[in-house]
Amino acid sequence: MKYVIGLMSGTSLDGVDAALIRTDGERIAEFGAGETREYTAAERAVLQAAVDAALAWGFQGDAPDFAAAEAVLTASHSELVEAVMAKAGLAAAQISLVGFHGQTVLHRAPSGRRKGQTLQIGDGPALAERLGIDVVFDFRSADVAAGGQGAPLAPLYHAALVAQGGLELPLAVVNLGGVANVTWLGPDSDPVAFDTGPANGLIDAWCQQRLGTSHDFNGELAAQGRIDPAALKQLMKHPFFAKAPPKSLDRWDFSLDPVRHLGDADGAATLTAFTARTVAAAIDALGQPGRILATGGGRHNPVLMRMMGEAMGVQPEPVEAVGWRGDLLEAEAFAWLAARVAAGLPTSLPSTTGVARPVSGGRLAHPKA
Repeated sequence: MKYVIGLMSGTSLDGVDAALIRTDGERIAEFGAGETREYTAAERAVLQAAVDAALAWGFQGDAPDFAAAEAVLTASHSELVEAVMAKAGLAAAQISLVGFHGQTVLHRAPSGRRKGQTLQIGDGPALAERLGIDVVFDFRSADVAAGGQGAPLAPLYHAALVAQGGLELPLAVVNLGGVANVTWLGPDSDPVAFDTGPANGLIDAWCQQRLGTSHDFNGELAAQGRIDPAALKQLMKHPFFAKAPPKSLDRWDFSLDPVRHLGDADGAATLTAFTARTVAAAIDALGQPGRILATGGGRHNPVLMRMMGEAMGVQPEPVEAVGWRGDLLEAEAFAWLAARVAAGLPTSLPSTTGVARPVSGGRLAHPKA
């Protein structure tokens, strides 16, 4: 069993999560220290500029220069790793690996015979050099190169936690980040996973544009509004929902145009209902789980959680109900995945990303001697 620190910076660009676990890439022997570091306004502006440049580029022609954003990532992530080590009372020499997700700036799902494309910026060798620890990075590219979606990657970790905890199946784990994805766990079968649609991404963008706030705190804005049926119907017409899984999304694949004519509260209510109903439709297509566990920032939104329960007929529970650490779960996942990469174990399966065969994705960077 190795001490591994995982790092996750999501598409919301709000900050970095770091978590220490002790694992061999199969079982988790210890859940150690965890920390979160918010990006400063200046850091967030640099990262948003990188996302904007990537969207304008669209994988066509010469790639933009992401050096400024990668410098922000190296500095912020190394600071957080050092904070976790200090909290745990461990030295760099005692940490076997760091799992560095990087920052997703652009993702294009496969379409027909065309393979997908994905880009998570982040200088793994620079981080390894700064920390003096081996770093596993670029987790998604190998899956995409082999014909997979490249996402989601946390489902195998969800499956490991469920198995280790002896939880009753069937069970669904819903991750409510910028994009929503589901992991379906049934008896005697590989996990099934795919993106279901937006989670917090559109709601956050709405609040940023209308109110200048980062998100809908506790769903308070949505609670004051009414769902607009016509706008909701228009949102549900997006061609993504007609696709069969496995499937994946970029946070920026959806637009606020169907709700722009609405007031602040009605727009928030409609977008929240959109997330709830698309998650419900995805789970309903898989079966009827005995339990639904919710992770990601959306689980803190009581209006979203209530709407999901109404739409699904099963009230979702925050993952803390089974002793998991919802705010650190994805960081833990990338620590666990890093250990699997080092051991040559699969990080994605045909049933989770649509890849033709199990893939162990990720590159290993060593600090210079």
